[in-house]
Amino acid sequence: MGSPCHFALFDLQPSFRLDLDQLAVRYRELARAIHPDRFADASEREQRLALEQSASLNQAYSTLKSAPQRARYLLTLRGPELPLEVTVQDPEFLLQQMQWREELEDLQDSADLAGVAVFKRRLKSAEQVLGDEFAECWDEPAQREQAERLMRRMQFLDKLSHEVRQLEERLDD
Repeated sequence: MGSPCHFALFDLQPSFRLDLDQLAVRYRELARAIHPDRFADASEREQRLALEQSASLNQAYSTLKSAPQRARYLLTLRGPELPLEVTVQDPEFLLQQMQWREELEDLQDSADLAGVAVFKRRLKSAEQVLGDEFAECWDEPAQREQAERLMRRMQFLDKLSHEVRQLEERLDD
């Protein structure tokens, strides 16, 4: 038996647009219901099953709450497994990446906390635009290549946002 679709676990239709607050509430409800501690007096088989279900639920939640992971997951539901590392033929975005990296280095060198906050808002806005574009095309077979490109852009922005948060924490200390 294959594992159920991550969306099905949460009684959701596969979609890029999710209400993350609703997802979190549903996750907590499900996690409580299948928590391994509730099966402490159960048979070994039931305990093992509870552990497996709990692990599956955690994996599904972790995937769905992250926009880039959710995008990648949706694409794998609709087509072949995606390679993790690919050479990206996306010169326009590569240029944008280099500009962002330079800007982040400058902010780090100047320890500009206010500048970091502005940069973070611009990234958030870029992530929103990518998410909207992805939501429009992920389900269209003819748009598969574009959807994959957008998903990779999301992955880059997610990583960059993480680096920005780390810089913010260092400057805040």
